[in-house]
Amino acid sequence: MTDKNVRATTQSVGILAYGSLIPDPGNEIAAATIRIIENIETPFCVEFARSSGSRGGAPTLVPVSTGGSRVSGQIIVVKASIEEATDMLYRREIHRIGSGRCYKPPPEGAQDRVRVKVIDGPFEDVATVLYTDIDTNIADLTAERLAYLAITSVHDAEIGKDGISYLMAAQGHGIRTPLSDPYADEILRQTGATSLEDVLRNLRL
Repeated sequence: MTDKNVRATTQSVGILAYGSLIPDPGNEIAAATIRIIENIETPFCVEFARSSGSRGGAPTLVPVSTGGSRVSGQIIVVKASIEEATDMLYRREIHRIGSGRCYKPPPEGAQDRVRVKVIDGPFEDVATVLYTDIDTNIADLTAERLAYLAITSVHDAEIGKDGISYLMAAQGHGIRTPLSDPYADEILRQTGATSLEDVLRNLRL
């Protein structure tokens, strides 16, 4: 997989979704969507390995080089050139939808920068499939640590943007990683609740 040639154009362009992109692609991507290819498997492993500042520090799914697993996802096929799709995906990831900002590949070694990459393809009969890659930043990658970050994020994030809501959405779309079930169990253990829904209700009181 590479981020080379993302500024080229093609007639068949898709965006790989395996996390929050599935329920919330943003207005620009949604408006450009032609069709959605369901129940595909990511060609790389992902894990809840990044603490997101825009989600109150909640753990989010990112590609990982060690650990993790391939998960269920979808390809959002869009009516756009590679350049247009790249820019839309970039704006969505940096929370600047509609701003007109364009993607520029960050320098090698740059930390905490969104990279838009291309899956060596075609992939699932789509000529060019884009995805985002950003560095992991949770050093102590354990269920206990993930649960702590998710619980504390409920008070720091916007409603629906916290780690528990994110985990519930991932579970609802059939996404499972080696840590996802122990992570969910640990949230219940640390809070004494019987379901993730109860955790949210109790923490929001």
